[in-house]
Amino acid sequence: MGRQDGSTRQVSAVSVDSSSATILHVDLDAFFASVELLDRPELADVPVVVAGNSARSVVTAANYPARKFGVRSAIPLGQALRLCPHAVVLEPHFEKYRHYSQLVMAIFDDVTPTVERLGIDEAFLDVAGARGLLGSPAEIGELLRRRVQAETRLTCSVGAAATKFVAKLASGRAKPDGLLVVPLDETLSFLHPLPVSALWGVGAATEDALRRRGLKTIGDIAATPIAQLRRAVGEASGLKLHELANGIDPRAVTPGSEEKSVGHEVTFETDVTDPEVLRRELLRQANAVAVRLRTAGLVARTVVLKLRYADFTTITRSRTLAESTDLGRRIFEEVRSIYDALGEDAPGQRDAVRLIGVRAEQLAPGGGQPLALWDADEGWRDAEDTMDAVSARFGRGVLKPASLLHQGELRGDPRTPRPSRPER
Repeated sequence: MGRQDGSTRQVSAVSVDSSSATILHVDLDAFFASVELLDRPELADVPVVVAGNSARSVVTAANYPARKFGVRSAIPLGQALRLCPHAVVLEPHFEKYRHYSQLVMAIFDDVTPTVERLGIDEAFLDVAGARGLLGSPAEIGELLRRRVQAETRLTCSVGAAATKFVAKLASGRAKPDGLLVVPLDETLSFLHPLPVSALWGVGAATEDALRRRGLKTIGDIAATPIAQLRRAVGEASGLKLHELANGIDPRAVTPGSEEKSVGHEVTFETDVTDPEVLRRELLRQANAVAVRLRTAGLVARTVVLKLRYADFTTITRSRTLAESTDLGRRIFEEVRSIYDALGEDAPGQRDAVRLIGVRAEQLAPGGGQPLALWDADEGWRDAEDTMDAVSARFGRGVLKPASLLHQGELRGDPRTPRPSRPER
C-alpha cells in the first residue's frame, strides 16, 4: 500500500457517484500524535514522536512529518531518533486519547446506528440507511470529516466502498485528511495495481512466498487459480486471498463490537530482579485494568500475566476465575499467584525481567453489585468505589493503595523515581 506518510495520497471529489459505496471506513489521522499536538500547535509542522521517557521505549505514534523520515509506531525510540535526530519527543497521555475517541465515536453514532468500532481511532459505518436524510455516501463522509474537525480539532480520513476491505484500503490512500470513494464498478481497477502486501493477512512471510511464485500485485493474485494459491499459502489463506483480490468480501458492518481484552504492560528502564518491585508493578497494573473495566461497564472472567525476560523470551500464563470481576484487588491476587507459581516453572529466569504486563479477558457487561448474601470482596469494592469517586473529582492517581507509594513518597519527597514507564 505504499508509505503511510501521505506521499501516495489519493482523494475524490464529493460529486463523485458514490451510490454503491455505502460502507465507510473512518480513521483518525496520526491520532495519538494529533491529540498531543492540540496542546502544542507550534509543533504541527515539525517531526513529532510520541513515546515514553525511557531508553527502552518504543514509538507509540508519529506525525506525518516524522513518518517522512521512516519513523513509524512500534520501532524503538532510539532507532526513531537515529532516523530523525531533530524529532520532538512527547510523552503519551492515554486518558486524553480515550476522551477524544469517545467524542469522535459519538459523532459516528449520531450519523448512523450501524457503527463497528475498531479500537480507539477507527470504525466502519454502514450509511445506506442515512442517505435519504444526509445525502450520498461521499457527502456523509465529508460531513463526518467536517464535524470531527469542528468538534475536536482533529482530522480524519474516510474511505467509501461497497465492501469493508476496500473501504479500509481507500481510507489509507486518502491520508491525511482526505476522502476517497471507490464505486462498486471501479473496485477491481482500484485493487489490482496494488502490491500483494495490501491484502489482509499478507505478512512478510506470505508476501515472500507469493513473490517467489511471481505474484507481485493483487491483480496477479486475482488471475491465479485457487489451487495454485492454496499450494503457496495453504487451504484457507488461498481461498481468502483469491476472494479479496477479486473484490469479494461479504462481511457486514457489525455494530456493538466489544473489546476482547483490557491490558497494561511496561518495559523497565533496567532489568528488574527484585520480586517485590514486580509485585508492586502488578498491583499498579491490576488497578489500572480494573478502572478501565469499571469505566466501560465490563467484568472479566480471565486474567493473564505476561513476562519478557532479558533474553527476550516471553511467556504468558492465564487463570479463569470462579466469578467475573472488575476489582483491582481480585485481579492482583490472581495474577500475583500466577507470578509466584513461576518460581517453580521457570527457576533462574526471573532474575532479569524486562517487561511485565496484566491483561483481563473473557469480558462481559457488568451486573452491578453481587447478589450473594455475603460478599468476600465487599471491603475492597467499597475502597475502589471511593478511589473512583475521588479520581472523578480530583484526577487519577490522587488516591491509591499505600503499597504503591515508594519510600520517598512516604517521606514526602516528590523526586522519588518511578521504576518504569508504560509503553501502552
